[in-house]
Amino acid sequence: MSGSLQRAWANKWALITGASAGIGWALAEQLAAGGAHLILTARRADRLQKLAAGLAAKHNVKVEVFTADLTRAEAPEEIHAFTRHQGLEVELLVNNAGFGAFGYAHEIPAAKMMEMIQVNCSAVVHLTRLYLHEMVARQHGDILIVASTAAFQAVPFNSAYAATKAFDLLFAQGVAEEVRKFGVRVCALCPGSTTTEFQEVAHQPARTFRSAETAEKVARVGLEGLARGKSYVVSGAMNRLMMESERLVPRNLVVKMAARMMRPSDS
Repeated sequence: MSGSLQRAWANKWALITGASAGIGWALAEQLAAGGAHLILTARRADRLQKLAAGLAAKHNVKVEVFTADLTRAEAPEEIHAFTRHQGLEVELLVNNAGFGAFGYAHEIPAAKMMEMIQVNCSAVVHLTRLYLHEMVARQHGDILIVASTAAFQAVPFNSAYAATKAFDLLFAQGVAEEVRKFGVRVCALCPGSTTTEFQEVAHQPARTFRSAETAEKVARVGLEGLARGKSYVVSGAMNRLMMESERLVPRNLVVKMAARMMRPSDS
């Protein structure tokens, strides 16, 4: 990231959900390196504390930690109440928390699918609404929503996850246009396969994560896209080429090709 972009949020507060691993961790590191103060939230307090202590010492920035489980509908309000009580003006909101569930839709536990929708969609909308109101009122602020290249097509055996990410992408693009005139920027980051814990949590086959990008690369692309005022950005030249080429292919063929790649090995 260029020096000017890296310091776009210097001495300002950035709130990152899902900061305890993967892309969230990488975003925290890059923002701290640029001088941003951080509010880190996730379920794993030990990891958050470790990250916070390391970033504060290395980059001389302020770091606050708030443990929250976004599968709980009350969590966004609790996060917002924490920042308000601490008197922290959130200049950058990063809606990064999310997870997937691989397999046949009729075999994935219903509770897990509902939690996925809560974290990937409902919490994103709720947090965005809470902080967007303040950003519009002061005429500046930024929101980065981590979507996925899965947002551009149906993905069999990851059907609910892809649908939640399509929601995130369209929500980000629509809100970005709404609030542009108020000096607020909103961007959806769409990574492809990334070296994070996602594969392990989703129980997704390793073969679907070939040519994965690093979380550091994906984080950099997202922050650069947001700083440049893009409403969405796809990480990786090959991913961008695939997303563009899909527009030229019948949708049912794209879905069949995705099913062939994603099908569980025991099917």
